[in-house]
Amino acid sequence: MAEKKKRRSISTFAILLAVLLVVSIVTWIASGQTYTGFDEETGEAVEMAVVGATLSDILMAPIAGWHDAGDVIGFVFCLGAFLSILNATGALETGIQVLVKKLKGKELALVWILMFLFSVGGTTYGMGEETVGFYILLAATMMAAGFDPMVGAATVLLGAGTGVLGSTINPFATGAAVSAAVDSGVDVNMGIVYVEGIILWLATYVISALFVTAYAKKVKDGKGSILTAEQIGECKAAYGTSTEIDAGVRLTGRQKGVLVVFALSFVVMILGFIPWGSLNEGIYNAFGFSGLLTGNPFGDWWFDDAATWFLLMGIIIGLIGLDDKSKMMPCIVAGFADMISVNLVIALARATTVIMSTTGLGTWLVEASVTALSASGLPAPIFGFLDYLLHVGLSFLVPSSSGLASLSAPIVSPIVAGMGWSVETSIMINVAANGFVNLFTPTCGFIMGGLALARVPWETWVKWAGKLLAVIAVVSAVVLTVAMLILS
Repeated sequence: MAEKKKRRSISTFAILLAVLLVVSIVTWIASGQTYTGFDEETGEAVEMAVVGATLSDILMAPIAGWHDAGDVIGFVFCLGAFLSILNATGALETGIQVLVKKLKGKELALVWILMFLFSVGGTTYGMGEETVGFYILLAATMMAAGFDPMVGAATVLLGAGTGVLGSTINPFATGAAVSAAVDSGVDVNMGIVYVEGIILWLATYVISALFVTAYAKKVKDGKGSILTAEQIGECKAAYGTSTEIDAGVRLTGRQKGVLVVFALSFVVMILGFIPWGSLNEGIYNAFGFSGLLTGNPFGDWWFDDAATWFLLMGIIIGLIGLDDKSKMMPCIVAGFADMISVNLVIALARATTVIMSTTGLGTWLVEASVTALSASGLPAPIFGFLDYLLHVGLSFLVPSSSGLASLSAPIVSPIVAGMGWSVETSIMINVAANGFVNLFTPTCGFIMGGLALARVPWETWVKWAGKLLAVIAVVSAVVLTVAMLILS
């Protein structure tokens, strides 16, 4: 019998390079098409044209992507150092084993709880790049609980992703779209926006949690994993001994201290990113003490602030948990090294965005397609459904929620308002469509980076989540179409 050939998976880098080349070719096809841009010096609207990407544009795009994603890359490097020091203390592996031992028989509850917490981060402040460090942690935890790495990766990605899809106070999605609509002279009822966001958030969260737990139960019952035995072996080698449970495992006092600092590190990061200034000025002012650490109060943090915070907390963890303090610097260097491939993925994913920005392709596509749809004269619910499909397509080219909002909302919102339709629903169409696409698009750097850390191939993720993604797309479209019908 002929030996069955081993199937090779396409590397993440090959996928991203292919996307970059396809987009570059599209810029040549669209070259000369005009759109409304803005003069950087005067800020005035001017007519501009799409230009075809040159060879130098394509060759320099990955380097430009590295610069463009510099703040995220710096954050990921410092997060790597933080996790490396944490792993050296042994507290994380021991803590995972203790947790799984205590949850014996109730492991599925862990998926529901953790996914909900990630979704809260998504709906409040657009938790995305901040999830990268959780992928390997959750993958190891779920393997120790008798599941597989896919369950861990899905808990993070779908948790935060469904929250972003149903963004409520997320300043980078809902906030950016509302701001763009208001700046174009349209009034927005935030109460309606919040209600629609909550419905989308909770509906997609419940659907995702049911899907993940059904798969997790199947894996635990020994009915198979979508990952091959070789892939699971690679995961075990990458995660270390935290995937195996010692019956007599116990946390020492120092390890408990390390885990308290570990938990505090993420709580503070979340507090730093939540836009307190737009929610409550009193709380925002009360959090001003964080300026002593980074120069910015909670609510004004960005990735440089988070990077500084994690590097500081990593050092504190080392002082508490390492017997030999001289190991701290080698751990920091090793942590940086562990994140090189992840950061290369993030930079290459951002390269496509850079090409679309420098050539004007992204702006032209958004303006041309949105204007054509808005002038179609369709009834409100049909317009809402087609607008959702349109923004799904646009989100592949403009994965940034704030970027898509700033391009689309100023065009769509005035037209929708003029027709007497629901501007709030048109805003949530923008947000939900972009959030849906960012559950799987290869141009999203933190997804590709996180999956790479968890050792889950991107094409395996898409194959595994395909049916779920279809259900989420349909449910989101139905909710928004009905909302447009009722509110218009």
